[in-house]
Amino acid sequence: MPVTSLYYILAGLLMLAGIVGIVLPALPGLPLVFAGMLLAAWAGGFEKVGAGTLVALGLLTLLSMAVDFLAATLGARRAGASRLAIVGAMIGTLAGAFFGPVGLFVGPFVGALGGELMHGRRLDAAGMGQATRVGFATWLGLALGIALKLMLALAMVGLFAWAWFH
Repeated sequence: MPVTSLYYILAGLLMLAGIVGIVLPALPGLPLVFAGMLLAAWAGGFEKVGAGTLVALGLLTLLSMAVDFLAATLGARRAGASRLAIVGAMIGTLAGAFFGPVGLFVGPFVGALGGELMHGRRLDAAGMGQATRVGFATWLGLALGIALKLMLALAMVGLFAWAWFH
């Protein structure tokens, strides 16, 4: 097998790992997708995918990183979340990854809720209601962030494929 074929296989594996990383927070999703595309372009001598396409893909990758950072934070802040709630949501997301799709769904909410309670929200109905709102808003922000990153991934794959086969 020629070395170029190995590069293409590695590029494909990087792109697949990146798409998985959109949902699993332990992997840097779209930066891995971009790295795979860059490797494929390099392996092809930049004949099919040129500098303009790579710059556009790089900008989409940077946009995805901004979405990743802002999505949960904005959702949580809008609901009046504390820093502990945001940290709790991140920890809950990481911990939830070990419990499959259900964990990824429930983990951020439970983490944000726990963070709010640790912040000092009262355990009465009003305090629990606020903590629950913050937990839900944080979870919703993460879910919207994942949806936006999936759309960016599809745009990147489409742009790359168009450049490759055009």
